[in-house]
Amino acid sequence: MQPHILPISAEYDQTICDIIKKVGAEFGAIGDGFGPSDAEVLAMSKHYLPQDRSGYWLATLNGKVVGGGGIAPFNGSDSVCELKKLFLLPESRGHGLGKALAQQCLAFAKQQGFAQCYLDTLSNMSTAVRLYENLGFEHLPTPMPGTEHNGCDVWMLKQL
Repeated sequence: MQPHILPISAEYDQTICDIIKKVGAEFGAIGDGFGPSDAEVLAMSKHYLPQDRSGYWLATLNGKVVGGGGIAPFNGSDSVCELKKLFLLPESRGHGLGKALAQQCLAFAKQQGFAQCYLDTLSNMSTAVRLYENLGFEHLPTPMPGTEHNGCDVWMLKQL
């Protein structure tokens, strides 16, 4: 198995949209208040642009796109970014792709000069929560003001 991380491009917009919605549904992240329902999911390549201090990367396994993850300023902040829409298909989990995507996102965030990285997720995504803990994210008691995903029940922050 040969995993590979590459930047999003328009040709993969539909593929990653389908993956985000499928994995979101698997964990009950359906409807308003959850990332898979955000309008940007329909055209990720148009919403994650380096000139906006944001990026989204795809993970491939054996040449097939199996997931992705991104980084963007949190609520327009200059100092806080957000780890966004890190989703992997079931068959691609356990190969280190989530960690590779998260590390790519965090390296980009540091390059862009962000001081902190926020994320919100679901407690039933326990493997993802463990990954974030292992990467140095710390749990917050409440979401950061301005978060748009009020359906999430886990909020974390990492110093970069």
